[in-house]
Amino acid sequence: MLVFKLCCVAVITAVCAFILKQHKSELVPLCLTAGGILIFLYAFDYLTETVEFIKSFTQSTGIDNSIIRTVLKIVGIGFIIELTASSVKELGFEGVADKLILCGKIILFVTAVPILSSTYKIIVALINAT
Repeated sequence: MLVFKLCCVAVITAVCAFILKQHKSELVPLCLTAGGILIFLYAFDYLTETVEFIKSFTQSTGIDNSIIRTVLKIVGIGFIIELTASSVKELGFEGVADKLILCGKIILFVTAVPILSSTYKIIVALINAT
């Protein structure tokens, strides 16, 4: 049902933007931004349910919370960068969007370093255990 709602909001946003483009083109970015925010808010409920599941899963398995927080940070950064870059690209500034994506990739790599470090420690511990 959520997918249907998301698609309806997207289609309505696109139709409104198309109509506005012909009559008041200065309102098109506002219309697209409002539609994007509505789509994000619909999906936000499912995101919170997923985060709660991950919290209970990590508590039951004993996985370190810092690793899960880092993974969630990486996913969040990726979503924010992609959403912002797409919006900037829609406004016609592809160069800025490309630079934003590049900087986002660098930030994601730097954010992932603690996970790489933890993985390395686990591998070394497993090798030494055998």
